[in-house]
Amino acid sequence: MAAGPKIRLGSDSPDHMSKPRRNLASRPPDDSLYAVKQRRPVPHEFVLDAIAPLSPRTRSMFGCLAIYVEDKIVFILRDKPDRTSDNGVWLATTEEHHQSLRREFPNMRSIQVLGKKVTGWQVLPADAEDFEEAALHACELVLARDPGIGKVPGRRARSAAKKATKVSKHAKTTKKATKGRARS
Repeated sequence: MAAGPKIRLGSDSPDHMSKPRRNLASRPPDDSLYAVKQRRPVPHEFVLDAIAPLSPRTRSMFGCLAIYVEDKIVFILRDKPDRTSDNGVWLATTEEHHQSLRREFPNMRSIQVLGKKVTGWQVLPADAEDFEEAALHACELVLARDPGIGKVPGRRARSAAKKATKVSKHAKTTKKATKGRARS
């Protein structure tokens, strides 16, 4: 079968339906499409540098920067222009450690923004004369794995307790089953 003559459709051909193309290269990009959210500078960055050997992880929390070491939250770094009274290094601790920590950090106090008189969270205030020295000492305690600083966040602590309970129950069940088989 012989092929017929090839018909070439050009722009002058009535069969050619060309679509107008926009020259996108000449249009400036829409800035809102390419806008990158500016990250806030890390407040009190020297704290992260001091505990770097522990490979800390950070996470935004309450408009501040939370610092985790393994499964424990150890600090929150805060430097906000409004409500400056709680700016500084927040220590994740529990009431049972307040007395011993207060001996180490005389300027330490409960966080005011939480609205409670005494909280698990304590702050080394940024406006204290010994702020940097105290914050670096807190870092030394974290590096030494002092039990007074750091706590497993509530949800993780509960799930860890549940797992331990399940393992314990499973071990008891397995132990009973093994004893039963041994007697038969």
